[in-house]
Amino acid sequence: MDKLNILWTTTNRDTISKMIVMYASNAIPNGWWKEVNVIIWGASAQLVGENSEVQKEVLQMMEAGVHVEACQACAEQFGVADKIKDLGVDVLYMGEPLTQYLKNNEKVLTL
Repeated sequence: MDKLNILWTTTNRDTISKMIVMYASNAIPNGWWKEVNVIIWGASAQLVGENSEVQKEVLQMMEAGVHVEACQACAEQFGVADKIKDLGVDVLYMGEPLTQYLKNNEKVLTL
C-alpha cells in the first residue's frame, strides 16, 4: 500500500508549517505517496480548533488531496470538536483506526 499516515500531536508552529503541512501538501501532487492521511491527536486538536492560521493550513492540505481525521475524544476534551468538523475533517474515536493502521503495517510518521 502506498499510503502515509502522519500522526500530528505537536503544537509547535514551525513543525506544523515547515514539515507537516509542507510535506503532506506536496506528497500527492509530486507522486511521493498515492495517499496521505493526517491524524490530529492530542494537543494539536486544540490548536486546530482555536487557531485560524492553522485551520487555513489544514484546508490547504485537504485541497492538495490529503485526508485529515481527528481524535474525537481529544477534540471533545478541548471543546473544539464542532470547529474541527466544520473544516471538513473526519472526527472519530481514533484508537481503533490507528491500531488497524499499525497492524496493517502502514507507514506512520509521528510528530
